[in-house]
Amino acid sequence: MIKKDNNIKFVVAGLLLAILMAAMDNTIVATAMATIVSDLGGFDKFIWVTSAYMVAVMAGMPIFGKLSDMYGRKRFFIFGLVVFLIGSALCGIAQTIVQLSIFRAIQGIGGGALMPIAFTIVFDIFPPENRGKMTGLLGAVFGASSVLGPLLGAYITDYFSWHWIFYVNVPIGIVSFILIFRYYHESLGHSKQKIDWLGAITLVISVVSLMFALELGGKEYDWDSVQILSLFASFLVFFVAFFIAELKAAEPILPLWLFKRRLFATSQILAFLYGGTFIILTVFIPIFVQAVYGGSAKNAGLILTPMMLGSVAGSSVGGIFQTKTSYRNLMIISIISYVVGMYFLGTMTVDTTRFLLTIYMILVGFGVGFSFSLLPTASIHNLEPQYRGTANSTNSFLRSFGMTIGVTIFGTIQGNVFQDKLKAAFAGMQGGGNFKMGDPREIFQADERAKIPGVILDKIVHAMSDSITHAFLLALIPIALAAITIFFMGSARVEVSKKPAKS
Repeated sequence: MIKKDNNIKFVVAGLLLAILMAAMDNTIVATAMATIVSDLGGFDKFIWVTSAYMVAVMAGMPIFGKLSDMYGRKRFFIFGLVVFLIGSALCGIAQTIVQLSIFRAIQGIGGGALMPIAFTIVFDIFPPENRGKMTGLLGAVFGASSVLGPLLGAYITDYFSWHWIFYVNVPIGIVSFILIFRYYHESLGHSKQKIDWLGAITLVISVVSLMFALELGGKEYDWDSVQILSLFASFLVFFVAFFIAELKAAEPILPLWLFKRRLFATSQILAFLYGGTFIILTVFIPIFVQAVYGGSAKNAGLILTPMMLGSVAGSSVGGIFQTKTSYRNLMIISIISYVVGMYFLGTMTVDTTRFLLTIYMILVGFGVGFSFSLLPTASIHNLEPQYRGTANSTNSFLRSFGMTIGVTIFGTIQGNVFQDKLKAAFAGMQGGGNFKMGDPREIFQADERAKIPGVILDKIVHAMSDSITHAFLLALIPIALAAITIFFMGSARVEVSKKPAKS
């Protein structure tokens, strides 16, 4: 525990800066990728820049969460910060796309430690009655960072250079390092335990195999190619091996008995489902804005601001009311707002006004925001300190995993529907049945848009609009599964008058 209130303020500031930095790096590179490729070359390898970071983050989360339980939060949080900053500096000086991909993996190793441990430190240093407000604050920063990333990436790239999307992490990280190193003093006991090496190795291999299969499938290789099928087979084999290892390990990376706890299990399922559906909003809404309204890349990023504000409000409300009512009741409010907002997004047409789009984004943002503060808290409900890091890292891992699965599945669906509608729209034109279009984020720039004849542009815009709203409507399926899951959460709530019970 930290004894002085001033120290707590500095520690929280350090944690918020770290979360801001790590969360933005999931998305900030996307809008700068075209510029990076034009500078460094290696168009055929650009996918590795994003994949390397995501793979390293996801593989590291469960391992660092467990290690923080065993040996302390501070040393692994500091380790994550240092590695992340080294990776950021190296990314800024990268000379080739291969170098940048390697350095992004280094960044990802650090990022895998920062996110879950930051939330766990909050649970360690605050009593139950104050945790809700703090997790609401951290969740709000996480949600805002996810939406701000693309906008900030576009701004920095346009007005400075792509190198600065990485260099900007250095001053932020240094301040976070100083605050945590100087003011965070652990007093919780940590006993050395036997490291589950077999579990760690099989987990990393299974995650890496699945991530590469999802990232490369349909892009670098066909889904039914030997390479992709081999990666899926590798995932299956090593995941089963991981499951067996965890059953036999004295101190497993992921204690499977945690999933016997109803609140823990439902929180993990919800993290996966919310992550898998929220990510498509941050991807497709900017494309919709550019395609339908003819906005620029910066305007497309800026239009996500209402969703960001909604998520900040939802996260704050969820955090504040954790001690007032059950997790389930709060998540019911969340899912209602989320379902309504997603449904309206799915009914949009080319005639939908920006005002209505703004309202819809506020609704979905508000609904998702609850999950940023409530699900981490529900994951560690009534758990002793030595299991909190593991529980929190599992929640962060499954949210990120859901994002990867969601963007892959819905991205494939949207792309196929778009091409089908284009073929149908141009079927009556000479050669129209074979019409194909490239990346809409490049095609729908103002100068390119002006070159497209009005009749053709209208068909393309309608096809893009219909394909995106189709994906939004399909997203209601996993959201419906989330609604069912919420009713199994039980009536547990944060009890400020009781100490955590030993499981």
